[in-house]
Amino acid sequence: MKKIIIKLGTGILSAGKGNVRTDRMEQLAQSIAILLKEGTQTIIVSSGAVGLGMGKLGLDERPKDLSLSRACASIGQCRLMNAWSDSLEKVGLVASQVLLTRDDFENKKRSQKVEETLNTLVDRQIIPIVNENDSVSDEEIKFGDNDVLSALLATIVKADFLIMLSTVKGLMTHPTSGSLIPYVAEITPSIDAMAKGTHSPTAVGGMVTKIEAAKIACRAGCAVFIGSGENPSLLGNIINGDDAQGTFFAPSGLKLAERKKWLPFFPSPNGTLTVEHETIDAIMEKGDSLLAKGILSITGEFEKADVVEIKNPENEIIAHGITRFSKNELLRAQGKQNEEILVLFAGKNRPEVIHRDHLAPL
Repeated sequence: MKKIIIKLGTGILSAGKGNVRTDRMEQLAQSIAILLKEGTQTIIVSSGAVGLGMGKLGLDERPKDLSLSRACASIGQCRLMNAWSDSLEKVGLVASQVLLTRDDFENKKRSQKVEETLNTLVDRQIIPIVNENDSVSDEEIKFGDNDVLSALLATIVKADFLIMLSTVKGLMTHPTSGSLIPYVAEITPSIDAMAKGTHSPTAVGGMVTKIEAAKIACRAGCAVFIGSGENPSLLGNIINGDDAQGTFFAPSGLKLAERKKWLPFFPSPNGTLTVEHETIDAIMEKGDSLLAKGILSITGEFEKADVVEIKNPENEIIAHGITRFSKNELLRAQGKQNEEILVLFAGKNRPEVIHRDHLAPL
């Protein structure tokens, strides 16, 4: 059984302050029911309690007073759980409520109990709805958002996939005018620099906390997807790797076979490399890396670390992989020997176009 965690932001579940998007919840419930039939256990981390409580109390901004914020959480959590229970019941599923604090993760015995409880629930095909217990949490030790909570939860239950859905499309090169980054092989300082905070009056997290959550989950061997939850019916596309729009973060520290299993979840290839038959034999039969000398033609527009497809001379797709060269670089390297490439690109310490660890035959 595959195990996934779906973290849903406040903006996805609320229609203005105090109103629940029951239509969206019902769409999500339908997708979860389908996934369950296909063998995927699901845990939901659901934000929105404080925002729903704010609406009931007529508040326009998130309270700075901790006791009032706790009161909002207490009011809103009832509405949130009622909506989830009703939505899941319509597709024949049962919801359960699990409220957690940071202590539940930092105390070993309590974290083991959390793991046991959640595993018992999903094994019985019950859908846990997890949220931070904002009505009792101290401000000094709060998670601050459910992004980090969902990542820690992924490590405890050994989830395969963490999906964080909100109102953003994914990680952008610039928060307002940039382009979507479809795949992140490693979270570097440059990736951190692209993350910006949120200005939503009901939310707490932003892209900064999502990147921090991705770091935690990826280190534990859990793949991460950050994208828009505007169309919950696309959940199956995300799970199955069917060209879902968003940013995919590959798990770190995995062995070759484990890394390659995630290649089907990568976004659609941005370019195509057509290679000669001898090169095909090397990568398909011997498991070699793809070298520039075997490339016949290059099409599409791609940058370093983008996903590209590899075709044989008969125009048949034989593999997908993550390129170490941009298109412009590869046009200069095409057909050259390894020694020539290392001279041509002094900044590169390895000549292969796609390392065998990042190459998956189809």
